[in-house]
This record gives sequence, C-alpha cells and structure tokens, in this order.
Amino acid sequence: MDVYPGVTDGDATKHQERHYYLLSELQTLVKELPSSFQQRLSYNTLGDLALALIDGTVYEIVQGLLDIQHLTEKNLYNQRQKLHCEHQVLKQDLVRKHKDALQSCKSHNLTLLKSNQQAEIEPLEIRVREEQRMMDKKIVAEMDQKVIDQQNTLEKAGVPGFFITTNPQELTMQMNLLELILKLQQKESQSGFF
Repeated sequence: MDVYPGVTDGDATKHQERHYYLLSELQTLVKELPSSFQQRLSYNTLGDLALALIDGTVYEIVQGLLDIQHLTEKNLYNQRQKLHCEHQVLKQDLVRKHKDALQSCKSHNLTLLKSNQQAEIEPLEIRVREEQRMMDKKIVAEMDQKVIDQQNTLEKAGVPGFFITTNPQELTMQMNLLELILKLQQKESQSGFF
C-alpha cells in the first residue's frame, strides 16, 4: 500500500530515517555555533532544514551559489586590480613627463615648472581617489545584490531561515545556516551519501 501516491512504505521509511539522521547531525553541528544562535535555532527550524536537505537538491543549489559568488568576487577583484594598474601607469607617465621636463628646464623656470607640475599631480590624485571610491561602491553594490539573489534563491527553494533581509542579525543567522548546510554536505560526501 502507498503512503502517498507513488511512495511506498519502504520509501517512506527510508525518507523518515534520512530525516532523523539529518536532524541528528544538524543538532550536533549546531552545538559548534555561538550560544546566541543556538537559542534561535529551534527544534522545528532544524527539523524543517533537515526536510529541505533530504534529496540533496539544496546542497546543489548552495554549491552553485557558492561557485557564482566566487566567480563574482574574482571578477570584481580583477576589475579593481585593472583599475589600480591603470592608475599606476597614469602616475608613472606623469612622473616620467615631469622628470623629462625637469632635465630640459632652464634654472630660472624651475620654480614655475615645479608649480605647474604640482598643479598636474593634484587633479590626477583626486581622479584616482574618486575612481577607486566609485569602484569600491560598485563592488559593494554588486556583492549586496549577490546576497539578495542568494537569499531569494534559497527562500524559493524552501530553505528555512532564508528571506531577503539586510538586518545584520538575520544575515549572521543565514550565514550560520549556510555553514551548517556546507558542513553537513561535506560530512555526507566523505561518508558517501552524496
């Protein structure tokens, strides 16, 4: 007899055994978290998380999100490095130009030349600082958007504790939940479950 349409008693038993196993493992892993977060993770929340993890789909989703995050971080780092290198080239070109001008300068024009050179350096330094600030702002905005995308994906996947938020306590709780998921995934892959 089927417990649910298409699910046999044997499947239901395996499903329940897996749920209890995951719940037990999560309860063990939670003990490694700070006590303030342990208190916020109720038995029901852990039970719901264990249910969400049963078929391994959430592991795949989390791994995919992690891969996307790493690629995004690498790309943003490379963009920032490229900008830094461009700034270095601009500064070196200006220093070279100034050095050449100093070598060919008559002594009576030296004060005027140095003044003009300083007038060229200051706008370049302002430009560099502004471009770096804009790049950093862009990086923060992209990473914030990545967090929102991850929260949305995990919420849609039915992972308890995930919803779109910017509340630091909720974000920390979500990071702890992700840590639990990743540790459990690692443990299961080492034991041959997934």
